[in-house]
Amino acid sequence: MRAPVEIGERALELLGGATGAVIADYAQMYWLIVAGSAQYWRRIPKVQTLSADPTSYIGVPSIGHTAGPVLHWRVPLGPDRYLTDSPILRGALAQAVAAELGPDREVGR
Repeated sequence: MRAPVEIGERALELLGGATGAVIADYAQMYWLIVAGSAQYWRRIPKVQTLSADPTSYIGVPSIGHTAGPVLHWRVPLGPDRYLTDSPILRGALAQAVAAELGPDREVGR
């Protein structure tokens, strides 16, 4: 999942310890989720689901690169921190977008 940093930072606050690893690159943040687990999500403004069809590529920083603004781990990989549960992530991103865009902007559920 890809979201702009202002949405991503809000989502991270909402997720707390439930987040998996997160990659950041300038103004974008990327969460790692199980492939295909967001396939049937309704659209969330400003959030993009990346997939293998069409092919999407993201850069992956070296494990020790944890400072930006260029490609780095915003939340580093760890033994118990790799993938984010996609339904929990979706809820956090939807709340973050609603907070950013205002309550009159509909976020698909």
